[in-house]
Amino acid sequence: MSEDAIAAEHEIVLEAQKDEMAFGKLYDKYFDGIFGFVYRRTDDEALTADLTSQVFLKALQNIKKYEYRGLPFSAWLYRIASNEVNHYYRKHNKTVIFSLEEGRVADLIDETEESSEERIAVLMKCLKEMPTSIIEVLELRFFEEKNFNEIAFILEITESGAKMRTYRALEKLKGSFDIKMKQYNG
Repeated sequence: MSEDAIAAEHEIVLEAQKDEMAFGKLYDKYFDGIFGFVYRRTDDEALTADLTSQVFLKALQNIKKYEYRGLPFSAWLYRIASNEVNHYYRKHNKTVIFSLEEGRVADLIDETEESSEERIAVLMKCLKEMPTSIIEVLELRFFEEKNFNEIAFILEITESGAKMRTYRALEKLKGSFDIKMKQYNG
């Protein structure tokens, strides 16, 4: 988002802080993105609907506490969503899952390389074997298209930490991908 768009959005947030009915504009703008983000972590539509409802309920209940930090309002919503999903999995003693569509995974493959079905399948397998912390940062950076400052805010780490996590995640994914491609072609 441009700085002008963030500033215009902040005006809507200020309006929502004074009048809860204005929150509907933010809900309409971000519902689909938050729903998709949660769905990729649950792969369960009913659970996603419940968790997404909780995200927006918490956001509405806490809108007066929201502080503008130069980031899009969505970063705050993604932080709440990430916390809600993680809380659900901790409470139910389950392992976080990530459901990734092949089409979106194909976007991770270098555009200069041929995006063959085999390469996509190998990349999907590599992603499924990665730890949650790696998938989380890759998802935010490449699927949600968040900048490092937003990732830092969402994950409650420093911006340099977000950059380092992303770099390390990509290196680990690349190493795993290269090994699996050699095995596949070998």
